[in-house]
Amino acid sequence: MHLSGSITALATPFSADGSLDLAAWERLLEKQVEAGSRAVVVAGSTGEAAALSDEEYGLLLREAVRIVAGRIGVIAGTGLSSTAKTIAQTRRAAALGAEAALVVTPPYVRPTQAGLVAHYRAVAEQGGLPVILYNVPPRTGVDLLPETVAELVVLPGVIGLKEAVAAPARWQALAPLAGPGFALLSGDDPSFVAAMEAGAAGVVSVASNLVPASFVRITADLAAGRVAEARARDAVLRPLYDFLGGAPNPIPLKALLDAQGLGCGLRLPLLPLPPAETGPLPALLDLIERAEAEARSARRAA
Repeated sequence: MHLSGSITALATPFSADGSLDLAAWERLLEKQVEAGSRAVVVAGSTGEAAALSDEEYGLLLREAVRIVAGRIGVIAGTGLSSTAKTIAQTRRAAALGAEAALVVTPPYVRPTQAGLVAHYRAVAEQGGLPVILYNVPPRTGVDLLPETVAELVVLPGVIGLKEAVAAPARWQALAPLAGPGFALLSGDDPSFVAAMEAGAAGVVSVASNLVPASFVRITADLAAGRVAEARARDAVLRPLYDFLGGAPNPIPLKALLDAQGLGCGLRLPLLPLPPAETGPLPALLDLIERAEAEARSARRAA
């Protein structure tokens, strides 16, 4: 899998009774294909993976592979707190048709840097899928440091890093590690343009659930050196980023998707956005519609 451009960390849509909404799932996937997204992540943190049963995980992944039918890539979220369980989940994802595994640093257990190297080596050697490292310290309690990433780059089967630390110094340290077999990906929507200017090949995005055509266009602009155009389109989306960052992901995202008729609610312990905080929804839905129409028009004209 060639990691670049816009990759969407998909939300998991639920029905009013709390079951999976597979009709909405198909619409979400087709929306990504139509927009030209490079790939989707199934059952990551945005997809509420921790709240899915084993059967639901398998169903979502199997349906994603069936629906996209090779038109875009399918990446499975497989990272768990135990190395043995992560390997088993990665093998299962491979059997279900995923093309790569997004493996978050083991949450809660707080391994050392040496422990992280041993963990990822084992998953890469035994999981049966190419591995994308995923670093998001506020969620996991551990930071995969650039010097540790440098040890992992040389391992066969480790193909990329999704980095959610937005600090410029982090990207300066990571940039020399990028190469033909190892791609850097931003995991932070508000700073992904700066990350791509610093050497990232693309982004794994939450906002692109809502504005996939816009993210495809921005990443294409950056790849082509049209930095001013990319920055301008990114600036238009700032109110959306602010809203999505105003409560734990995917709570605000689900509010907007629900308003679009793509699913209904979240699973405990996550609660829907309080009514007092839904005031921006109409303006944001209008922003989304206008930004996507402009991005589609620009794509047709290109």
